[in-house]
Amino acid sequence: MTVAVRVIPCLDVDAGRVVKGVNFQDLTDQGDPVELAHRYGEQGADEVTFLDVTATVDDRSTMFDVVKNTAETLFIPLTVGGGVRSVDDVGRLLEHGADKISVNSAALAEPDLLDQIAAHFGSQVLVISLDVKRDAAQPSGFVVTTHGGRTTTDRDGLAWAVEAVSRGAGEVLLNSIDADGTKDGFDVAMIEAVRAHVNVPLIASGGAGSPDHFPAAVASGADAVLAASIFHTHQHTISEVKDSLRAAGVVVR
Repeated sequence: MTVAVRVIPCLDVDAGRVVKGVNFQDLTDQGDPVELAHRYGEQGADEVTFLDVTATVDDRSTMFDVVKNTAETLFIPLTVGGGVRSVDDVGRLLEHGADKISVNSAALAEPDLLDQIAAHFGSQVLVISLDVKRDAAQPSGFVVTTHGGRTTTDRDGLAWAVEAVSRGAGEVLLNSIDADGTKDGFDVAMIEAVRAHVNVPLIASGGAGSPDHFPAAVASGADAVLAASIFHTHQHTISEVKDSLRAAGVVVR
């Protein structure tokens, strides 16, 4: 049986408001996360991803009240990330209504955290979030960044994706820092590179500017497609994206 490709709107949240920028810079207000999540659920989104984009930067915990209020409006899976540093953080987020947890910076600092989360809650709960950009100094040509793309690490993007999956990550959320917010299309070369080396569901993120961009991400190996700007600004709807995917022969819900 063919698995349907998921369409996932992303709510990047700062201080309780949905924000969006270009290359993770110059963030502008896009609205209330609870209202947007409810709207996307009605539009036919398959999941919603909620990322507290400054939780790690500001060294504070994820806003549990916003997570709870967002989860109460949804009847589809909710993934939450940002500021997750421990197994206890994961437990609290799940208690507040999250279905899956996305981890990025903390896992890079302490890779064993991935093993611990997978052991406590199962791989189906754990999403490894990779903010990756091009870097010719790395063997794969891609390097991992943290803190919303503000800090470049010394970790090869492809090698870290493989390690994270081996440690128990059940999904990979691959965000191209180079493409993020540009609306020029997904980074298909990056998607292809990661797809060739991981066997768990791969979520493509970064660069969507038109419904026509989504089929290329799926053709490159993505199992799900995630976007923010085109949905928040009312440029396009979830239905339009799904229509574009169907027209390209992709199975969607």
